Amino acid sequence: MLIEVMKINKKEVNVVTSLDIAETFGKQHKDVLESIRGIREAISTAEFSALFYETTYKATNGKNNPMYHMNRDGFTLLVMGYTGEKAMRFKLAYIKQFNAMEELLKGKLIEREKGIAVRQAFTKTIQLSGENDRMHGHAYSTYTNAIYKAMFEKNANQLREEYGISKKDDLRNYFSTEELQSVQSAEMLVSSLINCGWGYDQIKDFVIQNVPKQIGA
Repeated sequence: MLIEVMKINKKEVNVVTSLDIAETFGKQHKDVLESIRGIREAISTAEFSALFYETTYKATNGKNNPMYHMNRDGFTLLVMGYTGEKAMRFKLAYIKQFNAMEELLKGKLIEREKGIAVRQAFTKTIQLSGENDRMHGHAYSTYTNAIYKAMFEKNANQLREEYGISKKDDLRNYFSTEELQSVQSAEMLVSSLINCGWGYDQIKDFVIQNVPKQIGA
């Protein structure tokens, strides 16, 4: 059983695949696809697109075959007609897991909102200190990379490469709740040190020695 987090319209959504549904409920994948297509014919395009996301997977013969990701509502709509003890047990287990994952996402969203305020204060501190002028407009990225190097032993570009994302993507969307909290704590620490008149090299050494590493978190 695998519930994945998928980015849809820049939002993280918990999803399962039609392949997982087939395996879990002991059905042929083609029959699951047929049921999903039946739903597509019965509701509007907009309603269907909000529940199911068509994609492909590579079969053992190397061919790309169709499959669907679906959110919790799509999953519920699809399997509510499945019967038997096994079906009921798995439906309850999936719903429980979806609920647990959504609670984790809520916590992450809260941290992202807090992080915006922390980052704004961090940016303002850098601007008022004159560091941004001294670093030719790169003070924020320089200090952020110092924090990332201390926490992850990688700078922002290396982390993006690890996650397989481009510079257009917000790197922090890929951090866990705990990692977001640590980044925010480090930014508040650096802001305080800048306000105390510390220089970049002194701050970088202090951050390396005192900010907890998040490797493997």
